[in-house]
Amino acid sequence: MKILFCNYEYPPLGGGGGEVTSLIAQEIAKHHEVTVLTSQAQGLSSRQVIERVQIIRVPVIFRKQKTVANLLSMMTFIPVAIRTGKKVLKNSNYDLINTHFVLPTGPVGDSLSSFAGIPNVLTLHGGDLYDPSKFISPHRNPLLRSWISRLLRRADVVVGNSNDTLDNMRRYYTPEIEGVRIALGIRNHSVDYEPRSRYGFKNDEILMVTVGRLIARKALIQLIEVINSLKNENVRLLIMGEGPQGRFLKYICSRKQLGGKIILLGFVEESEKFQILKICDLFVSTSQHEGFGLVFLEAMQSGLPIVCYNHGGQNDFLKDQETGYLIELNDLGHFIKHCQLLIRDPDLRKKIGENNKLKAKEFNIDRCAALYENVFITTLSAFNDKQRKNVSKKELKQNFMDTD
Repeated sequence: MKILFCNYEYPPLGGGGGEVTSLIAQEIAKHHEVTVLTSQAQGLSSRQVIERVQIIRVPVIFRKQKTVANLLSMMTFIPVAIRTGKKVLKNSNYDLINTHFVLPTGPVGDSLSSFAGIPNVLTLHGGDLYDPSKFISPHRNPLLRSWISRLLRRADVVVGNSNDTLDNMRRYYTPEIEGVRIALGIRNHSVDYEPRSRYGFKNDEILMVTVGRLIARKALIQLIEVINSLKNENVRLLIMGEGPQGRFLKYICSRKQLGGKIILLGFVEESEKFQILKICDLFVSTSQHEGFGLVFLEAMQSGLPIVCYNHGGQNDFLKDQETGYLIELNDLGHFIKHCQLLIRDPDLRKKIGENNKLKAKEFNIDRCAALYENVFITTLSAFNDKQRKNVSKKELKQNFMDTD
């Protein structure tokens, strides 16, 4: 097969949605020809080949950060990507399009699918349907709801990364579409052990860690309150990631005199990220919603127990008291209580961490890619069957007219 992936974000741009797209594309490229149509920003080249995947980047305006896109950059991506995509499709025959994020990439995949007369598999990542932290979240906007509903109905197959994502699709947009759930996956990251001293930490300290973009949905101000409540514990919090709330978080930490307790590490390369996870004791997240939560799998693979809220796609694979603790959304008192429980019980941390290592092996990227490949094959087969039937009907009608 020859497959065109469309995603406005692709590494090094974007967060988990872009990262998992690249992992799937690279796995699929081991057996098929794969091209990715994405955004060009931050000095990236317009064309590149990585791990057998051909990447075509189209210019967007006003994108100033790798991890966060703004509205103008997303809106300018749509017409430029459609124009570029049509040129790509004219020059080469593709079998299928896999579009990631219904907005802003959905209109691109839909338009190119119609232009080339090939099927479109639309992949939802969660935040493109529902973000409780945003007043302009699509599920609250009638115009966006209508636009998204139309794109969902026009797709040949809709894939969701979790039950939560598909539930939100049916609740707010298209109750009649069942959708296909494919859990995301990660690669097996084997990193050399680095002593804590390399990062300036002591062996008797409890290191809590979180990873993600510094945006409102992550509710990192709550983690600052958690650490403020644990002042008497020998605890530090490491925050990996960058985003628009970076300055504000630094200000709050300074005002609460938590500069030595909370370390904002900014953007961290992949290999370094897993080395830091390896030296930590506990993964924490106060995110208000995750479509899936790839970072939770990364933490599990690193042998960390997890404390987070029970609102989002992570409910598919995180189990209360097995992988850590799932807390009712915004119940900060219970969140702190269960952090304390793990801080004070190293044996419990070790037991849960070992369990998480084993469970994470069920979510390898090759399994995720194999499920996608199967969806691509069955979608293309069904599409071709439908095309042949339509042709047969036309031929039958023409024969009838000739006979008449």
